[in-house]
Amino acid sequence: MKRQGIVTIAAVVCLMMSGCSKEMSKEGGAAMSVSKAEFGKMPDGTAVDLYTLTNGTMTVKVTNYGGIITHILVPDRNGKVADVALGFDELSGYLGGHPFFGAIAGRYANRIGNARFTLNGTEYTLAANDGVNHLHGGRIGFDKKLWKAEPVKGRNFVGVKLSYVSPDMEEGYPGTLTSVVSYELTAKNELRMNYEATTDKDTVLNLTNHTYFNLGGVGSGDVLGHEMTFYADSYTPVDAGLIPTGEIKSVKGTPWDFLTAHTIGERIGQIQGGYDHNHVLRNQSGKLALGVKVVEPKSGRVMQVYTTQPGVQFYTGNFLDGSVKGKGVSYGKHAGFCLETQHYPDSPNKPQFPSVVLKPGKVYRQTTVYAFSAQ
Repeated sequence: MKRQGIVTIAAVVCLMMSGCSKEMSKEGGAAMSVSKAEFGKMPDGTAVDLYTLTNGTMTVKVTNYGGIITHILVPDRNGKVADVALGFDELSGYLGGHPFFGAIAGRYANRIGNARFTLNGTEYTLAANDGVNHLHGGRIGFDKKLWKAEPVKGRNFVGVKLSYVSPDMEEGYPGTLTSVVSYELTAKNELRMNYEATTDKDTVLNLTNHTYFNLGGVGSGDVLGHEMTFYADSYTPVDAGLIPTGEIKSVKGTPWDFLTAHTIGERIGQIQGGYDHNHVLRNQSGKLALGVKVVEPKSGRVMQVYTTQPGVQFYTGNFLDGSVKGKGVSYGKHAGFCLETQHYPDSPNKPQFPSVVLKPGKVYRQTTVYAFSAQ
């Protein structure tokens, strides 16, 4: 009752604010709402919006700049609510440069070796924005675009639908690509992400969300005590530039073996630089299935990740060094972890990996669900 009261007051405040709109849904007696308010302005004066999704227990905030998830407020085992997503309270933090906090990564999430690939006999050159390699769509990827947004609601969810049309050869990628990403907060404390895209020319595509999680709450310390279970028997080893070698290797007997629960910190010291690797999920059917389970023992918060994707990049905030500050804290090394559901890195250059080619007349469809609970 107390948490519902807080949400109701917030909704009233929102309705009193200029430029704020609200949509309501109802399921199982729990009031659900999606509201919109101005988050700030782009350098050219264009307004940026912030959408707040609530279900009476959880709150998720999303901005149409970069499709960024700015806040995820989740109760612990005692009902105490904390924000479990690293990021900023103001738009200026995102405009000032950041390590992809909460953003949509695209056109190609993760890395492409030597910033180039060949498709249908034509070589395409991309921005080398990660040493000699290409990372997360280039210098001005989907994380820096202003997406068209509209609130959505259903019988058991509220959300926001984002769309962006990427012109032919933007950041070096062929084809005019139309992408639609929907974030939906359900009555069951699930954050569902639906991805769709079409193209007018053969292209490569790999979309994901890049939220950094800390289930203890932002500012609670590092994530090394989180307990991880991966439903993945294999992973893709990488070279010094974090580009897959092309091998798919068993996790058994390695620090990447999370087939039974292990804390992040238990074996991270055995890996130079920390975890930043793609796990090959057991589910390769393209149907939604459980891929990862995370437990934060102190708070009791649990996050289960379901996805249609064949892989998930496990990244432990290795490059955070305290220089980035947001939400009243400095983000030090291992302040958060990412579970980027995806096709494998460098797939355009690895024909043995699942294909990432999207053709005209076909629709790219992927879904990932982050389900929250407490124990």
